Amino acid sequence: MFKLSKLSPSITDMIRLDHTHVMLSFHQYTADAKPRVKKALTETICTALEIHAALEEECFYPVMRELDSADSVIQKSVPEHNEMRQLIAALRADKTTGAEHDRVLLELMQKVIHHVADEETVLLPRAERLLDKDRLSELGAQMTRRRLQLAAPKAGTLVASSVIGFSGSTTALVLAAAGGLLAGRYLSSRTS
Repeated sequence: MFKLSKLSPSITDMIRLDHTHVMLSFHQYTADAKPRVKKALTETICTALEIHAALEEECFYPVMRELDSADSVIQKSVPEHNEMRQLIAALRADKTTGAEHDRVLLELMQKVIHHVADEETVLLPRAERLLDKDRLSELGAQMTRRRLQLAAPKAGTLVASSVIGFSGSTTALVLAAAGGLLAGRYLSSRTS
């Protein structure tokens, strides 16, 4: 019998890919970009972070807490996610793309960089030491299923924001294709 977990990337690799995606999005954001591009990149960043935080909180952190509930990185991870959610709410409430928007986005980026550094230097290597490859892949498959559930209702917005935000970049084509595949895969799974 076919098992998704045999083909799935490990949960730690998926988390690293999410980190790379959001860092690339931050890198594309510039204060002198057109308002439309700034809003699209903001939407891409905010949605990616919301989905990523939910995935970590539902699929990854509970497993890591079972292994070491006193781990300081785990203990501060959810409060850090909540700080990011507050900044995301402020960005979404701000209908302009002026200096205040740029300041809040920069603050969000600083918090994300700090959070990513903790996860990638401490938490992910620890998970790879404590969990075997099959368990990491099983968790990766679980995260993939949950990602499809969270992203499917937002697929159109994600693709549109990525295309606008990454306009002029070959990355836009890759992100648009990935978003289209994600939406198509979800819809085909719903009809079968």
